Amino acid sequence: MASATGLTVLDISAIFLSITALLTYVNHRFIGLPTTIGVMVISMLVSIAAIFLGFLGFDQLIDYEVSLLEQLDFTEVLLDGMLSMLLFAGALHVNVSDLKRYKLPIGILACVGTLLSTVMIAAALYYMLPLLGFSLPFIWCLLFGALISPTDPIAVMGILQSAGAPKSIETVIAGESLFNDGIGVVIFVLLLGILSSGDIPTTYYVANTLVVEAGGGIVFGLVLGGILYYLLKSIDSYQEEVLLTLAGVIGGYALASHWHLSGPLAMVMMGLMVGNHGRNLAMSDKTRHYVDLFWELIDEILNAILFVLIGLEVVMIIYSGNLFIAAGLTILIALLARLIVVGITTTTFREQLELPKGAWKVLTWGGLRGGISVALVLQLPTGSERDILLALTYAVVVFSILVQGLSIGKVAKSIR
Repeated sequence: MASATGLTVLDISAIFLSITALLTYVNHRFIGLPTTIGVMVISMLVSIAAIFLGFLGFDQLIDYEVSLLEQLDFTEVLLDGMLSMLLFAGALHVNVSDLKRYKLPIGILACVGTLLSTVMIAAALYYMLPLLGFSLPFIWCLLFGALISPTDPIAVMGILQSAGAPKSIETVIAGESLFNDGIGVVIFVLLLGILSSGDIPTTYYVANTLVVEAGGGIVFGLVLGGILYYLLKSIDSYQEEVLLTLAGVIGGYALASHWHLSGPLAMVMMGLMVGNHGRNLAMSDKTRHYVDLFWELIDEILNAILFVLIGLEVVMIIYSGNLFIAAGLTILIALLARLIVVGITTTTFREQLELPKGAWKVLTWGGLRGGISVALVLQLPTGSERDILLALTYAVVVFSILVQGLSIGKVAKSIR
């Protein structure tokens, strides 16, 4: 039986980087899809082919792939490795003035919307699954709602750039996605703590945790961004300034995690500060060029690797007949919850939002889910409940990226 056991970290990194490079070449040369979508499609097809060959008795390939993925901690790679750099790179080119203009819908969708969506999805799942022969305690349904509700900034921002959405809608979706993943992660961690301990925390504890982790992460990101701004302004050498931004991201995320603050929110705030004040007031044209180029390359490379991993993870999921039906219904539930949240926001604050007519279509269909949802579901305790939620999560993420991601451009053009 083929196995990938005994490989070093360098071996595993080399394998996945090589696979990613090959798939990006194949996509660019022969297929022509957006890079993130293209590499995910190809890696999924490779995994499906391996599964099919396994049914025919040629199980060496799938055994090797499963063994390789088991050695790779997807959650650690994304949440403790890639996420800090991807969020910083994404926030680097977001205009703060635009965020301030649309702060109301961004704030409502990111905070209230995430909480409301979590509860709605959990309730629907709790009553739907028993009809198909599955049963999950409500806390597990809430965990699923928390991990699937946030729109993934990595998926959203990578696809929106080529979707042709109006600038105002792009700002709202990008701003929401940058902040709501931090909120979603905090809610998920709280619920996971309840599941592990079996104790229901007091309202004060929940509120205090949200304020400390989310608020503390925002404040820490602002402080770190201010320090980085001062350091960048005090010198004019692009090599050192690029290195300072990289150290600020990796070191800052590690410190935020160590102090139990929201690392994602800290990276967003630092990225906004460096991208708006640092790039304009603390960098020469030459430094700005190299900083932008460096983080653009980091963003492209890590995005490609991430979506390859998402595609390969299909071999880790076990589907049955009823689970396929549950997955399809869950996709509809997630879309309906998104529609309700967006509908309430755009209807209640129609005059203040100043968004184009029909913006709700793009805001709903552009609420993509991605790697963060997969990383969070893999943190759940092993068991039948986790297996069910993993299958449902993967279905929503794949539908989101392939179907919504490939058609969001047409939806955006329809409202002009």
